[in-house]
Amino acid sequence: MSDVYAARRSRLLERCLGNGSEAALVTGAANVRYLAGHAPADAALLVGPVHDVLLCASDPFDAASAARPAGDLRVFVLPGTEGDPAVAGAERAAAAGAGSLAVEEHHLTVRRHRALGAVAPGLRLDDLGPAVEQQRLVKDEEEISCLRIAAEIADQALGELLESILVGRTERHLALELERRLVDHGASGTAFPTSVGTGPDSGLAGHVPSDRRVEEGDFLSVCLGADYRGYHSEIARTFVIGTSPADWQIELYEQVFAAQRAGREALLPGTPYRDVDRAARRVLEAAGHGDRLGPRIGHGVGLENGEDPRLAPAAMGKLDACVPVTVDPGVHLPGRGGVRIDDTLVVRPEADGGPELLTITTKELLAL
Repeated sequence: MSDVYAARRSRLLERCLGNGSEAALVTGAANVRYLAGHAPADAALLVGPVHDVLLCASDPFDAASAARPAGDLRVFVLPGTEGDPAVAGAERAAAAGAGSLAVEEHHLTVRRHRALGAVAPGLRLDDLGPAVEQQRLVKDEEEISCLRIAAEIADQALGELLESILVGRTERHLALELERRLVDHGASGTAFPTSVGTGPDSGLAGHVPSDRRVEEGDFLSVCLGADYRGYHSEIARTFVIGTSPADWQIELYEQVFAAQRAGREALLPGTPYRDVDRAARRVLEAAGHGDRLGPRIGHGVGLENGEDPRLAPAAMGKLDACVPVTVDPGVHLPGRGGVRIDDTLVVRPEADGGPELLTITTKELLAL
């Protein structure tokens, strides 16, 4: 894998040189991990001008972690506990003779940016912008393999929960059980806080589980994701508890399901981001739910949840092959509950079978 990380850093440095910067200082945690393979918290990565160096406030070879930085990287651990790896990186770039350094201004506080300039006053600081995030957008097959496993873990955890007795248990208890099952099946942790909503709480995006107990006739909506080797999956499903669904529950579920299917089917290379959002959104607008929809229908997934691309009405850009995204429409009716359906998929051309569905738990409306 060291060759993969070296190639990523080489590609970034070429872009910097083309924009007039002699080196790059990467400080975003996910970006450092993408380029270095692994790094402890608050690490910074100096790419160029001579050697690529991972600067750390703590030892990245801690025995408690199985992950290691790429073998070709030079690693420098700051002495003491007060140093700032980013400041040390700027100082090292200046000492190596660089006259300009591209930095991730969107990941730096004003105070930290000033500290970089103070330690190397002769160094011109350019804005690297979202260059690494853009580079991360299209995943290689190793990354997609990790996402596929993360999705399988989430499917397994959810499938086991559905086989257990649910009536009388609290949202909080169910969320904790799901998170334990994720780890039991090989996840290093959760991709994001698990959301479980019942009855009037169902269908709410990002609902924080409460002590409300599951009751007969409730909608139960669950949203969870696994972190596998840093890569995140996301899945949401909605079920009915204990009895046959009411007519309004069937109607709402079918509307959200139709919207989610329309969004999934639009995931082809070359499709504008906004058109994917529109494909799903128009179904729910036609059903009278336009004012209940969130700001986007989906988003990218990878080393972060909610990374680019944004599948939103005003989003600019078009899909590429091998870009993993979610399609996650939901509708919540105040006082009654709602439906949320969410899958993780990878954009593939029609010649390869179209979008690859990674989360495969049934989307049939089940009465549990």
